[in-house]
Amino acid sequence: MINTNDPRHFSSQVVDGPDRAPSRAMLRAVGFTDPDFLLPQIGIASTWSMVTPCNMHIDVLARQAEAGVNASGGKGVIFNTITISDGISMGTEGMKYSLVSREVIADSIETVVGCEGFDGFVAIGGCDKNMPGCVIAMARLNRPSIFVYGGTIMPGCHKDKPVDVVSVFEAVGSHASGKISDAELREVEGCAIPGAGSCGGMYTANTMASAIEAMGLSLPNSSAQAAISGAKTTDCEHAGAAVLNLLQHNIRPRDIMTRKSFENAITVVIVLGGSTNAVLHLLAMAHAADVPLCLDDFVTIGKRTPVLADLKPSGKYTMSKLVEIGGVLPLMKMLLDAGLLHGDCMTVTGKTLAENLASVAPYPAGQDVIYPLDRPLKKDSHLVICYGNLAKEGGVAKISGKEGGIFSGKARVFNSEEEALKKILDGTVVKGDVLVIRYEGPKGGPGMREMLSPTSAVMGRGLGQDVALITDGRFSGGTHGFVVGHITPEAYDGGVIAVVHDGDLITIDSVAREVRLEVAETEIQARLAQWQRPAPKYTRGVLAKFAKLTTSASLGAVTDAF
Repeated sequence: MINTNDPRHFSSQVVDGPDRAPSRAMLRAVGFTDPDFLLPQIGIASTWSMVTPCNMHIDVLARQAEAGVNASGGKGVIFNTITISDGISMGTEGMKYSLVSREVIADSIETVVGCEGFDGFVAIGGCDKNMPGCVIAMARLNRPSIFVYGGTIMPGCHKDKPVDVVSVFEAVGSHASGKISDAELREVEGCAIPGAGSCGGMYTANTMASAIEAMGLSLPNSSAQAAISGAKTTDCEHAGAAVLNLLQHNIRPRDIMTRKSFENAITVVIVLGGSTNAVLHLLAMAHAADVPLCLDDFVTIGKRTPVLADLKPSGKYTMSKLVEIGGVLPLMKMLLDAGLLHGDCMTVTGKTLAENLASVAPYPAGQDVIYPLDRPLKKDSHLVICYGNLAKEGGVAKISGKEGGIFSGKARVFNSEEEALKKILDGTVVKGDVLVIRYEGPKGGPGMREMLSPTSAVMGRGLGQDVALITDGRFSGGTHGFVVGHITPEAYDGGVIAVVHDGDLITIDSVAREVRLEVAETEIQARLAQWQRPAPKYTRGVLAKFAKLTTSASLGAVTDAF
């Protein structure tokens, strides 16, 4: 049991008493002095790495958080965990490690904090999987802790228009169709990513940062700050200080991660037009916190929640424009006043959400980034949970409203992302096709890769209105178009997607929330009877372990559901 009256409950077990002299000796070597042993120890979980611009600056932010801890009566200790880059590995075999990294990050933070006896911690994340990984660790450990978002990148500029990493992926498709030259592709590549920070639209990083803030696990407006800014530096310093306040008042993650706070997070994700990955990650985070949450909760909340944000990938603005007009706080105040958020949820400030928002001013007049509630971009959720004979346990569609409500077409089937991308770029894929990319699920991939390269190639070739795509893999937050992912059961588990044939008619009905294979049930059952599970692609190492342990995407693809 945690001694709620002792802010040094964990660290005292490591450093107090004559028998702990060896521990103290080790800590003296890394900078501890006699007074430090009497202070609560606060870990600073840094995801710094030079493998991606999303995280390249986080070492500086970690030192700011450490300074905030030290100035507020604690002893900060920085440690690192991994990150991978979705944007760099996208479309390659390496992308299979992306979702796996979420679990590795959670495991590693849990391991260090648990082993070293930290009384609390600050977790700083940048790229997509860092954030849910950090929060999963927070929920498992349930020690006073705060999440800090590393911040958004500023947009690049090409021909007087803002560009980002998705612009480069779509330029590849435009280049393949002859719409742009080698030189222009190189120009876009050279200017799209001008510095540090996470990808600049309402893609997965900004989506999850916003969701975590709405849940109350980060300080107000942490999700809407530029990576390189005074605001982000101050955010880190304040987070370091705030952990000591949480420790003093014994406010822990599971006091904050309640059913109501998850509903708040889902609401904000929908209003912002956020990534489909939020469904997968929120399910996983809820599992870690022992909060009941399922796919149908996204349906229920989605029916009453509109899309208000005109942000990329479906809209026109980057995250930097949302930062410019005040971030997510005025949005949450508007939603709270409309009865769409639960204001009584506790947050890491030690105050409720309503108390945090009490003095927040509205957005400036004339801005068109966030639409008013009485004039939404879409009256209900863009995250459409689909069922039907192709997704008996559910699938996740991203329907902005611009694609129409129903798409029917002939299946063009691929057993990997690479096969699909090749046929998109060489012109084999044509108007009216429904691309089926299978054996990309959590077990079958393994790792559930994101299909950003194929969807961006479709967009770049000008087929965004004319070609649909379904997969048991995932989508990047940068994906848009008529797409359905997270198809469960996945092909590797014998889902119906495993027995789709080229030329079969498939209907995606976002109004009825169905994905249907228009083949007689007797024929489907006959095909399933003949189907054989393919051999696993990996039999050793982290991908094999993930494939063996993971749940289905409809349950969050977690690895500790024993």
